[in-house]
Amino acid sequence: MTSSHHNALEPGRLFCFGLGYTGARLARRLRALGWEVSGTSRDASALNELDADGIRGGALADVDLPPGTTHVLCTIPPEETGDPVIRRHADAIAGAKDLVWLSYLSTTGVYGDRGGEWVDESDAPAPGNARSHRRLAAEEAWRELGRACGVAPHIFRLAGIYGPGRNVLESVRAGTAKRIDKPGHLFSRIHVDDIVQTLLASMARPQAGAVYNVCDDEAAEPAVVVAYACLMLGVAPPPLQKFDADALSAMAQSFWTENRLVWNSRIKRELGITLRYPDYRAGLAAIHAEDPDRFK
Repeated sequence: MTSSHHNALEPGRLFCFGLGYTGARLARRLRALGWEVSGTSRDASALNELDADGIRGGALADVDLPPGTTHVLCTIPPEETGDPVIRRHADAIAGAKDLVWLSYLSTTGVYGDRGGEWVDESDAPAPGNARSHRRLAAEEAWRELGRACGVAPHIFRLAGIYGPGRNVLESVRAGTAKRIDKPGHLFSRIHVDDIVQTLLASMARPQAGAVYNVCDDEAAEPAVVVAYACLMLGVAPPPLQKFDADALSAMAQSFWTENRLVWNSRIKRELGITLRYPDYRAGLAAIHAEDPDRFK
């Protein structure tokens, strides 16, 4: 992505509900660009680290939206009782007078099972499990909130997130990587830094109400990705295991019972995104290069 898009991003004030893996990475990028950033986290030690970087935070129940907030992002998943941010902070968000960008991080899971066929943002969601149904309900709740505050939210439907500290090289290193044998069952992924650049591009060029799929260019079988990581680290890959749905956790089952290919051309077309890590090989190589000693 060219730097001109970032130049269009005048410093503002972001409030991020959920300064977790992705939220904190965006927050630090924005701080480097001169933004004021605050938000929420459940993790006291993470809040201390963020505070040291000039990012103010607190628990979801204890924080208030600062006056002058221009941008609001929610990365927090819904609970069984609905979206916790909307439950607690809808009035404050609706009353934010300077708001120009409202965004919600959702998941490609809302598309449900497509039998390995392609989906893009024009396809109607068809969630196939309770978690994805809650996600879709949360998307709608944010749209409703957007109507109340006159700023239609951007919905970002993310594929499986990986990046430094959270990736298959780590699981190979820890000896926990498994290779499940289910040929032809492909999963989409996205490097956290490509999520961050997509969010920055959207902030620079808001398209209120837009829905964006955020994934890389190459869906791949998990077993293939594990084998590649083992090759990178010079270790023997774990043996292939027969796919057995009954042996999987409910969370894992929901991933393996659904098969779809996610089209990402809208972020390229509308936001000018050039993925830094268009496939898992590029992403894993960068993670390894960043800290080679970790994987010795």
